Amino acid sequence: MPSPFAVTRRTLVKTSGVAALTALAAPALIGRAAAAAKTLVCSSLLAEDKPETKIWQQVRDLVEERLPGRFTFTIVPDSALGGEKETNEGLRLGSIQAGLSTFSVLSAWVPQTQLFDMPFLFRDAAHGERALNGAPGEVLKRKLKEQNFIVPAFISYGARHLLARQPLTTPQSLRGKRIRSLQSPLHVELWTSYGAVPVALPITETYDALATGVVDAMDLTIPAYAGFRLYEVVPKVILTGHIHAFGAVLFSAAFWNTLTAAEQDVLTAAAVDGAAYFNRLMAEDETASRTQAESGGAEFLAAEDRPAWEAGAKTIWTPFAAAINAGAALEEIRALEGL
Repeated sequence: MPSPFAVTRRTLVKTSGVAALTALAAPALIGRAAAAAKTLVCSSLLAEDKPETKIWQQVRDLVEERLPGRFTFTIVPDSALGGEKETNEGLRLGSIQAGLSTFSVLSAWVPQTQLFDMPFLFRDAAHGERALNGAPGEVLKRKLKEQNFIVPAFISYGARHLLARQPLTTPQSLRGKRIRSLQSPLHVELWTSYGAVPVALPITETYDALATGVVDAMDLTIPAYAGFRLYEVVPKVILTGHIHAFGAVLFSAAFWNTLTAAEQDVLTAAAVDGAAYFNRLMAEDETASRTQAESGGAEFLAAEDRPAWEAGAKTIWTPFAAAINAGAALEEIRALEGL
């Protein structure tokens, strides 16, 4: 009986021909497979070692684990594709497939996102996250989708605090002080309510402006405070936590609509996990940044008389919420804490 491994010349020629044809066809098959992979261009404003970029590395790895070879992630750091505004415009047009954005910038398309910038509205980040995971957050997702943004998850950038040369721990101590403000009506009205004089300046000009006394104070998150080495010119950090800066993980609707339901589910799950990872990284970065700032001479002070700080902010809550048609959402958020 012939061995099962015996090969006749005819068989060898036949199988060799098949193998040769397969080898010749392999590049074409590989090319088609590569062409079938869907490309995601992910825009990040900061460097590869920052949470804004690491989140996309995490999402990429999670998606590859679930759907190997289905997607090709091109992660572009360091604002190479532009700032938040340019990234958002690219997402709406479909030239960029994924990115992050603060609510402040998204308000250009969906004014209701400004509700989450309301000063002293949130007791802490957890309060804001509960609102975003509830009805107010669902409303934002629908409105953003109407503007071609798909939002599977929200993120937290941390709280903004008051920075100054002097210990301006009460709202009364701000009266007459020149404070650098974002170019936002909400921020301008906030500082005006305390009797301060808002001065609009790009972040890149704030160090010199504070050093020379053009402005007396400003507000910023602790990681950005340390990153710009502002503790060298404004060593007092008053822990007001007046605004919790929230944002969104975004996908382009033009890209999203080309996906199968299963692909959308995998990307959604990866984005939700990525958002939780981002929030952890931001919290760790805040701790490390505080240590860096304190080593550089910064002093962190408690904000005194919180009711007085809140009183000034509350004067703008209702009229501002009404102006952006978000009065009902404001009341829902306040009810979460029994305010």
